Amino acid sequence: MEAQMQPRLQRSSRAWVHAMIGAGALTLLLSSPLSLAQQSASDDTGQQAFNNSCRTCHSVKEGDNRLGPNLNKIVGRKAGALPNYNYSSSMKEAGFVWDQDKLTRFMVKPDEVVSGHKMQPYGGVSAEEAGKVFAYLQSTGSQ
Repeated sequence: MEAQMQPRLQRSSRAWVHAMIGAGALTLLLSSPLSLAQQSASDDTGQQAFNNSCRTCHSVKEGDNRLGPNLNKIVGRKAGALPNYNYSSSMKEAGFVWDQDKLTRFMVKPDEVVSGHKMQPYGGVSAEEAGKVFAYLQSTGSQ
């Protein structure tokens, strides 16, 4: 009887291991599209925030300067240094590189980051909207 019990236990534990592996794989498969959907929704809200607050004057396309300079690869770019754009003297002399902190602060209260900029009469956006715009700029390859 004990000999019969041993194979039954081995089969039972193997079945349990296979069930756990299958459940793990199923969880991974089901969670991947969800996280992709969440990322896509996040990108959409960032693009919407950019469109609502920035697109009238800015583009994310390289070389597409409008009333404001294009924001392609702005993260890591020296302020006021994009060729073929006529920056204010204060922006040209700002002396910093755009990073997440500078960009989000500039979007919220531009005068506090660079006094004398040319973004008039722009009054800023909320910190939440600025965060969405920054995420969108990063997602478009602006790193």
